[in-house]
Amino acid sequence: MAEGTVTFFAEKLSNLIFQEASVFGEVEGQIKLLRNELEWMGLFLTDADSKRVYNKRVKLWVNQIRSATHEAEDVIDEFILNMDHRKRRLNTLKFLPTCVGMIDKLPFIHELDSRVKDINAMIGAIMANRSKYGLEVLTASSSSTADQAVSHKEQRAPVVEESDVVEIIDGANKVKQMLIMKVETSTRSVVSIVGMGGLGKTTLAKNVYNQRDVQEHFDCKAWVYVSQEFRAREILLAIALHVMFPDDEEKRKIEEIRETPSDEAKRKLEEMRENELGEKLCEFLGEKKYLVVMDDVWSREVWNSLRLYLPKEAKDGSKVLITTRNQEIALHATSSKAFIYELRIMNEDESWQLFLKKAFRGTGTTTPTLTMELEDLGKKIVTKCKGLPLAIVVLGGLLSTKEKTKESWEKVLLSREWHLDQGPESCTGILALSYNDLPYYLKSCFLYCGIFPEDSEIEAWHLIKLWLAEGFIQRRGKERLEDIAEDYMHELIHRSLIQVADRRINGRVKSCRMHDLLRDLAVSQAKDANFFEVHENMDSTFPISIRRLVIHQNLINHDISQCLHNSSSRLRSLVSFSGTMGKKSWGSLQEHIKLLTVLNLSDEEVGGHVLPWDTDEEVGGHVLPRDIGQLIHLKFLCIKGFRSHVKLPSSISRLVNLQSLDLGGNDCNIPHAIWKLKKLRHLECRFSKVSSQSRINKCVNGYLGVEQLTNLQTLALEGGSWLEGDGLGKLTQLRSLTLSRCSNSCLKTEFFESIDKLTTLEFLNLHFTEGYTKETLVNRRGSVREKKNVTIDHHNKTLLPGLMPFSHHAYLYELTLLGMLEKLSEQIEFYPPKLLRLVLWECKLTDDPMMILKKLSSLRILVLGYDAYVGEKMVCSSGGFLQLESLELLELNELEELIIERGAMNSLKTLKIMYCGKMEKLPHGLLEQTNLEKLSLLGSSCHKSIKEIEEDGGEDWDKLRKIMC
Repeated sequence: MAEGTVTFFAEKLSNLIFQEASVFGEVEGQIKLLRNELEWMGLFLTDADSKRVYNKRVKLWVNQIRSATHEAEDVIDEFILNMDHRKRRLNTLKFLPTCVGMIDKLPFIHELDSRVKDINAMIGAIMANRSKYGLEVLTASSSSTADQAVSHKEQRAPVVEESDVVEIIDGANKVKQMLIMKVETSTRSVVSIVGMGGLGKTTLAKNVYNQRDVQEHFDCKAWVYVSQEFRAREILLAIALHVMFPDDEEKRKIEEIRETPSDEAKRKLEEMRENELGEKLCEFLGEKKYLVVMDDVWSREVWNSLRLYLPKEAKDGSKVLITTRNQEIALHATSSKAFIYELRIMNEDESWQLFLKKAFRGTGTTTPTLTMELEDLGKKIVTKCKGLPLAIVVLGGLLSTKEKTKESWEKVLLSREWHLDQGPESCTGILALSYNDLPYYLKSCFLYCGIFPEDSEIEAWHLIKLWLAEGFIQRRGKERLEDIAEDYMHELIHRSLIQVADRRINGRVKSCRMHDLLRDLAVSQAKDANFFEVHENMDSTFPISIRRLVIHQNLINHDISQCLHNSSSRLRSLVSFSGTMGKKSWGSLQEHIKLLTVLNLSDEEVGGHVLPWDTDEEVGGHVLPRDIGQLIHLKFLCIKGFRSHVKLPSSISRLVNLQSLDLGGNDCNIPHAIWKLKKLRHLECRFSKVSSQSRINKCVNGYLGVEQLTNLQTLALEGGSWLEGDGLGKLTQLRSLTLSRCSNSCLKTEFFESIDKLTTLEFLNLHFTEGYTKETLVNRRGSVREKKNVTIDHHNKTLLPGLMPFSHHAYLYELTLLGMLEKLSEQIEFYPPKLLRLVLWECKLTDDPMMILKKLSSLRILVLGYDAYVGEKMVCSSGGFLQLESLELLELNELEELIIERGAMNSLKTLKIMYCGKMEKLPHGLLEQTNLEKLSLLGSSCHKSIKEIEEDGGEDWDKLRKIMC
């Protein structure tokens, strides 16, 4: 890890020397000397990092190098900060002669010169200690470990799916029978899956939970992760939200824009105390046949706290499924040993077959031919995994990156990391072996995944932006940094160090998870390397150096300010997943965060909290402090999950290094000075409004506009005057564009011409809000904003008359349009050629859209919502929608009939019909769809037809019953 610390800072110094030479002045020579020393040290650290675990002298030497590097980075960044303050102070005194400014600069230059000389001397002494204390065994690496990484997306091998991680067929059948079998009594039963860490308990439970006959058997279901960081109220709330408001991705997306019938009920749940929430849940479940899965239970206290609220006298057949490492917990919760399934370790043959799948994936063969020598080595390696699936796939992932030679495999077999295994149930050594094999930049990325709470689902895009801000992504020619970061993520997945949790429609990773044993390794290694500290894990002695501080829980065990005061280095990253940091705590941090690079304040607690800053009655929310502008090294600022209006101060314009600003669903006011931040790559503030620049300000400070942010990859904002002109069209690197609450005044020729020029777009989401008889728009917090009741003249041109063809948007795979459309274009060339997902809301189309959309050959998901179509009948004709997998109809209030002709939608797997009140009958031809797996009906949609089919029984009812959910 020290190699990464030194290499990242050396690269940073090189960039500073190139960009800020005039600032360093006469000290530039010492800065270059420091850079050169760091580059030499980096070569030796590749070897030293691997030896420090076994040699205390090497470990001390590596720690001293790391500390010296941190000190050097602090010195340089403090100097830049002081120069910034000096510059701003002199700007207020413009009448002073130039010589006064030079004299004012001299003390800072002299101090920097003195401190850098001291650091260079210190580094020289550390390097001299290598020979003085017998560390000559450390050799300089001759080639970069970067060669180990996958360089391009097309080189990625297919990933072995979770179902391949453990032989689960027999186990899944047995656990499934425990869940759906009839019992003599009507009481709720508990089923437990028991096994050591890494054996596949969660994989088995997921496999069973997702099986169709299990889904059909229960009225309602919930899956919750418990883990060691157990909090009863949050578990109860998660169960309640799952069973009362079934999880639906499309519905969640819609709720970001408008009020839904369930919003108020959800808010009431979120405001309840633990006992109130438990009683409400118990009342609801008492009338249902329910299944609740509690994954990763660590103590009896979990079951003792929750069982009162999971009614025992429930509807016949209700079940609770627990996964745990501790058999005593299973015996405590389960009424009979017959309901405990103990996962066995894999036998030799199963272990070998799983290893081959992992080590040789992407080679084009499932049965590779090995020499006897290599097979013998491989089986000796697999034997060390002791039948643990996690160990086998991680080790297989490691060897998949190696040459298939005797020397390469023998080196792994003889590795000293094996001795780290403690006891027969431990695979620590294997996991450490795989970690130590990573190139330095992937080590940093892997450890960083450990900052997230245990068992959490990590949003891939959020993680990538954090890696970018931390400086972990190394440039590779002209490739986009985000693409390189995505390659890093795939390499970690390839090695089975992180797992894919969900994928996007185009196959890219949407979210990932980290096995708790791998997370334990990451947290342990991070602590040892002073990479990050989890606030809740710090002891009373406090660490001597904190670069990154992570806060998970709402209970603050130690005074953060005191902890940072005792730190020998400056805090660089503050990541909080708890919304309970008070104003006092924030105030106490001010002195310690001046060199901050990452500030992530997200409220992961269901229910929301408030921000730790002053309120402003005028804006009806919180105002970021003006001194936020002093954090000139800040690259990542994220404030999301809070139910609050936020106003950014004008001092935000001083954050000249900011790469990513994410305000999530918060309703925010952003000053026009945001356009000064030319290094911004991601501006994600979809419900935030940018203020207009006044004429006086333009005259004094010059024009500011969106076109100045030429590095933008992601843009999500509320429409406004900033869209005037052709500035948007100059953002030629833009990959994702979301514009919300756009008014008719935005819809000028220049706007549509700008959209036409953005040919690198992959995701486009346009929301136009004026011209509706609907009276309310709702922001993320669910608060209602009244709008004037505007009469629609259907004879005049409607909201989106200027859209130009998307035929040359070759990368655009997802398109969302909210607003009135005069009609859909009949020309197939109008639509993006590789469109996978199309969402149309409130378009008020009068002609059946299916007659046109059926021609989109690549379309896989189609969503029509909120009167996107106002006709009575839709027909999916034969031969159309051949690739469509999911059709979702939401609140088409006039629709009465949907006909699916024979030969249409042959690939359809999911059909959702929600709140289409006039649609009394099931779609004609629905039961002839042989690939249909899931039919979801909400509101009164099709209930009359379903009741008739149920009363008649027979084959149609059997088909329908299997797909309804």
